[in-house]
Amino acid sequence: MTIRKKGTQQKIGVLPEKVQAQFEILEHELNIAFQNKSLLFQAFTHSSYVNEHRRKLYTDNERLEFLGDAVLELSVSKYLYERYPHMSEGELTKLRASIVCEPSLVIFANELNFGKFVLLGKGEELTGGRERPALLADCFEAFIGALYLDQGLDSVVSFLQRVVYPKVEVGAFSHVMDFKSQLQELVQQSNNGLLHYEIIDEKGPAHNRIFISRVLLNNQELGVGRGKSKKEAEQQAAQNAMVALNQSLHKED
Repeated sequence: MTIRKKGTQQKIGVLPEKVQAQFEILEHELNIAFQNKSLLFQAFTHSSYVNEHRRKLYTDNERLEFLGDAVLELSVSKYLYERYPHMSEGELTKLRASIVCEPSLVIFANELNFGKFVLLGKGEELTGGRERPALLADCFEAFIGALYLDQGLDSVVSFLQRVVYPKVEVGAFSHVMDFKSQLQELVQQSNNGLLHYEIIDEKGPAHNRIFISRVLLNNQELGVGRGKSKKEAEQQAAQNAMVALNQSLHKED
C-alpha cells in the first residue's frame, strides 16, 4: 500500500491479511469502497499501534483527525444553515456544537462499530482503549478526513445524510434548540394569529410517561409531537409545525 501526494510516495507497511480482511468487512458494512485503502487503514490506526510496529512505517490517524474535524464542521454547518433558515447565528452555533462534540461523535462511532476495527497497541488494548470516548471520537473524525481525501465532499455529505442528519431530524439534539420561539417568529412573519399548545394524550406507566402535544394556529392544527415531558412534546410539535409551514411556503413559491 502507498499514499501518493504531489508526485511523491509515502510508503507504509503492508497490513496483515487478517487485518485487511477486517477492513473489507467494514467497507461492506458502510457500503463504501475506498480507492486508496491506505487512507482507510490510517484512519483507524492509533498512535500506540504505530509505536509497536515502528519497522512497518505505519502512520497514525492524528493528521486525518485534524482534517476530518474541519470537514465535519463545514458539512454540518452547511446542512444546518439550509435546514433551519429561521434559526439565529447563536442557535446554529449551539446546535452545531452539540452535534460535533465528543459525546455525539462517540455515539456515531459506536453505532457503526468503529471500536472493533481500531488498530491499537497491546497496552492500549489492555486498558480499554477500544471503548475510550476520546479515541472513538478521534477515529470518527479521522474517517471523515480519509473519506474526504479519497472521494471528496459529496461522499462525506452522503455518509452524514445516512449517519448524522437523520438524528437531527428526529430531534436527538432538540435539547439545545428552542423550536417554540422559532415557530413564533415564523408565524409573526407570515401569519396573523395566536399559537396555542395543548396536551392531547398521555401514555405509558408513571415512571416512563409519554406525552402527546399539538400546536394550533387560530384553532388549526399545525403539528403534533411526543416526548417524555410536556415541554419536550411541545418542542417536537413546534418542530413538526415548522417543517409543515416551510414546505407549504416552498410550494407557494
